[in-house]
Amino acid sequence: MFVDVEPHFSVVREEIFGPVVAALPFDADTGVAAAANDSIYGLAAGIWTQDLSKAHKTARQIKAGSVWVNQYNGFDTAMPFGGYKQSGWGRELGSSAIDLYTQQKAVNISL
Repeated sequence: MFVDVEPHFSVVREEIFGPVVAALPFDADTGVAAAANDSIYGLAAGIWTQDLSKAHKTARQIKAGSVWVNQYNGFDTAMPFGGYKQSGWGRELGSSAIDLYTQQKAVNISL
């Protein structure tokens, strides 16, 4: 866990992997989604709140392929997984993954 970090620190700006948390203070109503979206990446995000309507609103605003509420790294294989922006192309898992492994073809024959 990194504390006392600033928005310009590399641990905030770069896509890092592993069990890492960079803790930054936010204004609860205006700053969370703006800060989360201020990145070229968008793989996943986590929201912790007791207010379910706030969780839904914030999840809609965050540009990430997965948004977990009151948990992190929770997966359901029936749900698609993949990122936004520079955090991947396409989706794995779920019915969306079929598109990655299939190609459609149209054949039009005049008889």
